[in-house]
Amino acid sequence: MAGTKRTQREPELIGLVKTGPTTEEQEAELTVREAMLPAKLRDKRAKLSAKAKQEKRYRFYSLYGLVSDPETLKAAWVQVRVNGGKPGVDGVSIEQIEKEGEEAFLEELGRELKEKRYRAGAVRRVYIPKANGKLRPLGIPNIRDRVVQSAVVLILEPIFEADFLECSYGFRPGKSAHQALEKIREQLVGGRTTIYDADLEGYFDSIPHGKLMECVRMRVVDGSVLKLIKQWLEAPVEEGGKGGKRERRDRGTPQGGVISPLLANIYLHWFDRVFHAGQGAAQRAKAVLVRYADDFVVMARQIGEELKGYVEEKIEGWLGLKINREKTQVVDLRESGAVLDFLGYSFRLDRDQYGRKTRYWNMHPSRKALAREREKLRKMIGKQQCYQPLPELIGQINRHLRGWSNYFRKGYSRDAMRQINTMVRERLARHLRRRSQRGWRPRKGTTVYVHLERMGLIYL
Repeated sequence: MAGTKRTQREPELIGLVKTGPTTEEQEAELTVREAMLPAKLRDKRAKLSAKAKQEKRYRFYSLYGLVSDPETLKAAWVQVRVNGGKPGVDGVSIEQIEKEGEEAFLEELGRELKEKRYRAGAVRRVYIPKANGKLRPLGIPNIRDRVVQSAVVLILEPIFEADFLECSYGFRPGKSAHQALEKIREQLVGGRTTIYDADLEGYFDSIPHGKLMECVRMRVVDGSVLKLIKQWLEAPVEEGGKGGKRERRDRGTPQGGVISPLLANIYLHWFDRVFHAGQGAAQRAKAVLVRYADDFVVMARQIGEELKGYVEEKIEGWLGLKINREKTQVVDLRESGAVLDFLGYSFRLDRDQYGRKTRYWNMHPSRKALAREREKLRKMIGKQQCYQPLPELIGQINRHLRGWSNYFRKGYSRDAMRQINTMVRERLARHLRRRSQRGWRPRKGTTVYVHLERMGLIYL
């Protein structure tokens, strides 16, 4: 499969690639994001970024004062408040802090940091269902811990962003999943059609603390900041709420913590680095790496045992992570029926729908993504919603559909959109009949679909 030779039909391929955001658009997005921060903090972040870019080997040694600065803590609190979320183990909610006074809360937190009295609390473990029926563990820190983590991210992010490579798209300012998807399609059109599709087993729960801290120290040597990070990594995880069973681990960063995405990117950045180094796969095999957090693909014209072994040795032998062999695969998308699923989309090589002797790269919402959306809509338009006024229900559905379609509108998504439109209208029609003991019917001369449209239901 990896050794399949190129055919003479390659010139017949049609590459219809929509360009991603321009540099100007990305800069505009970053400008808006930075504009939400206080001017003094924006200036500090800009100076940290400039220093990190100019001196690639420089280690920052005086950052704790920036973290504990009142402006930084206030900006961190605003971000935590906007993101919302449930309380941690201590039961203190965002609403409670607002009611009791956020200024007093931030002043006390600032004093604890400056006097080195701050101690991280336990992390509340909750589980959310995955598409395969299994449960994904999430760790929810206390609100006060989230604020301090956000403050640390505000200071460390511009430093590490100066080092991160272009192949990394997840949880980064100015980067998005859509850009990663467009990069994949661009490489497919360019001929890199053999793909090593990797799956890391429990990545967030398996990062070795010692090695992760070594990666952080490559840029940050402020002992007080390092102690904060170490506290969060070593914080006990509590099952079943306050008073439940607690355990400490020497691996992992809680998926749900504010700082976890940054730490996860810092660790896998070193895989990006070695991949693009002089003797790495990018140079030796002309391979391309596209990574979104812990999901990544390696794309090349051919992928043999040497390239597979290289990736697996670096991930498992060097970084100490584990590759899920059952979900990891090498797929050649030129083979009949071959499909790549990545970030909710499917890629495959399809024949022209008008019968011409040409083929094109089809990118559309995956079956799993459509199945998840159908399940979500079943819950939103189920029997348990009969009490809800129809205008409110349609308003909730519209907000959900806009968000879903904004993400899945890339590529050739028209068929998927039609399927969702049909399902929503059919279920709402049944919902209307359920609400009436007489069996609801539209007025004479109209239809259910027209009635729903008049009620404001959007059409994707």
